[in-house]
Amino acid sequence: MKHRGAKTLKASLAGLAVGLAAAGQGAHAQTPSSIPTAPPSASLPAAASAQALEAIHAGHVIDPASGKVLDDQIIVVQGRRILAIGPAATTETPTGAVLIDLSRATVLPGLIDVHVHLTANPQDGGAQSLTISSAQEAITGVANARRTLLAGFTTVRNVGAGGFTDVALRNAIDKGEVAGPRMQVSGPPLGATGGHADENLLPWEFHFRDEGIADGPWELRAKVRQNIKYGADLIKFMGSGGVLSHGDSVGGQQLSQEEMNAIVEEAHMWGKKVAVHDHGTEAIKTAIRAGADTIEHASLIDDEGIRMAKAKGTWLDMDVYDDDYILAEGAKNGIEPASMDKERQVGRLQRENFRKAHQAGAKMGFATDAGVYPHGWNAKQLKTMTLWGMTPMQAIAAATVSDAEIMGWSDRVGRLAPGYYADIIAVDGDPLADITLMQTVSFVMKDGVVYKSDGKAR
Repeated sequence: MKHRGAKTLKASLAGLAVGLAAAGQGAHAQTPSSIPTAPPSASLPAAASAQALEAIHAGHVIDPASGKVLDDQIIVVQGRRILAIGPAATTETPTGAVLIDLSRATVLPGLIDVHVHLTANPQDGGAQSLTISSAQEAITGVANARRTLLAGFTTVRNVGAGGFTDVALRNAIDKGEVAGPRMQVSGPPLGATGGHADENLLPWEFHFRDEGIADGPWELRAKVRQNIKYGADLIKFMGSGGVLSHGDSVGGQQLSQEEMNAIVEEAHMWGKKVAVHDHGTEAIKTAIRAGADTIEHASLIDDEGIRMAKAKGTWLDMDVYDDDYILAEGAKNGIEPASMDKERQVGRLQRENFRKAHQAGAKMGFATDAGVYPHGWNAKQLKTMTLWGMTPMQAIAAATVSDAEIMGWSDRVGRLAPGYYADIIAVDGDPLADITLMQTVSFVMKDGVVYKSDGKAR
């Protein structure tokens, strides 16, 4: 959490089966979009009757991959996946399909957030964090997963949790025991003794050391292996200090080049991506040189760092909404005065550097640090991104196709196309004219199951 935080979550991801549906792969010649659609008057395969069928009549469909809006579309859902999508005039609605009328709404792919902490709440800041057990974190995660899903975020990446509670949460969601977004999880974040991933509020006599703490390349390699052993889908480490951690400099580098190299090399050897918490100018460059896949926060990145990120294809995940919430509510939530001062140091600069990075053409994800602010508010950041340089379509693309690429799931989420998971949301009105409409999603489907309709949770 802008780690920004003291405690976080856990991770591991059961591999999702991906077999794409064979039907509906042809693109209609008259459709002005890159969305693969059903052929005109196509007959759906007999296999369609083997699973539950739903047909969504969408008034407008936003395709973030092409940047286009399609009017009057039919989306056919079979089981967990999209079977076909195309113009209502030429796309067959299967006999017996459950009809869902969204003809007055704007329909989009389910949203994605690649930086959340579902097992944490913002009111548990500062010394209050010492009272939160792993059992409580797990329960908190269940509640926050549901809030996040109902807000239209059907996929998330949980980057930091204690006790591998995020792994347990992910697994429970995958089994259908808990309602929530599909997850990738990191488990405990890795970091240096006394650094941002360590708990520095307790005095020496407790001899406490957080579970992801290690010093030196080989100790850190061992921690990477430990996280993977217990279910992590990716590795998260702390390259610099943080806003909400006690006693460190927000931009100060906390791991050497050799240590970062070891973490990234080990993770990549095991086929895992690496997300790096980094506010500091030099720490960001060190992580990019090491080959990190994403830089989280990137608050104090300079022009050289932006050029390096572009050259290496490194994603920048900048949580530009948080500053509003922390400055307004942080003191009431128990955040230390020193941490409030650190937020004042980086908040405005992060937003200015977000604009610079976007204008320079750097790869930008949608990452909010949810848990620093209340879960379910994720879409508030879309507005902030438009205030600092993105168009509404670019912001929506960051929260769909870009985040899908970051997660390595471009073949299954982030788009409305045949073979993709039936993760479908809708809003009333035009979010390209008013991006704040994304904060009041009226319809949510995940894996072909409707969790929210007419603005009400099911």
